[in-house]
Amino acid sequence: MRVTMNNTRATIRRRAGLGLAVTSLVVPLTVAVGSGTAQAASSCNVTTGPYQKQVEKFLGRTADGRQSAADCRAIQSFQRTHGITPTMGYAGPLTWRTMSTMLAQRAAGKNPNQAGKCPTNKGRIACVDLTRQLSWIQDGKKLKYGPVPVRTGRDGAETRTGSSKVYWRNIKHWSTLYDVWMPYAQFFDGGQAFHSVTKSMWNPPGSAGCVNMRPNDAKAYWNLLKNGDDVYVYGRKPGT
Repeated sequence: MRVTMNNTRATIRRRAGLGLAVTSLVVPLTVAVGSGTAQAASSCNVTTGPYQKQVEKFLGRTADGRQSAADCRAIQSFQRTHGITPTMGYAGPLTWRTMSTMLAQRAAGKNPNQAGKCPTNKGRIACVDLTRQLSWIQDGKKLKYGPVPVRTGRDGAETRTGSSKVYWRNIKHWSTLYDVWMPYAQFFDGGQAFHSVTKSMWNPPGSAGCVNMRPNDAKAYWNLLKNGDDVYVYGRKPGT
């Protein structure tokens, strides 16, 4: 009986050790500099991410597909700039999705409506492409402003697609629903509007449905649009 009990205890210890070993394999490894809060803020994921090579190439680094301390710092800087969390320098899906959107925006150049998806037979119209997170104003086929990056509705609060018109404008609107200022607000679909924010246009997960814009772009839209002007929203935001 004593031998059996000893064998049982040894088996349990071996299984427990195996469980800890497996767990250590699936938990991303991090290193940190400093102590306390500063240490947590500086944590750096040293694991090679699934989009390592693509992220390295986007950042202009050697695209060897292997995470390094310098890679991590560069990725962290990008994540901090755009509010991507956790900000640990890991080349994961959200970071690469953000970069992919930026690449699609750059590729649009000065011909965002090359595919002809935004109507050209309505005169002045504000176009919003959710897929590329881009907006612009055109008169017929003539580009009047943009394209500019925008931040649209997050998953579950998507910016609605289809045709609508600007119906109410308020240069210094206060949202009683969200208790925030919405400068240069131009409403076009229920409570959804173009308006200025101070966040990065690539800050996930997105807005509560409005089309967020950088201050200068929102001001330009304010000066170019009026009540009754057309708005057309199409596509699907990545991650929704």
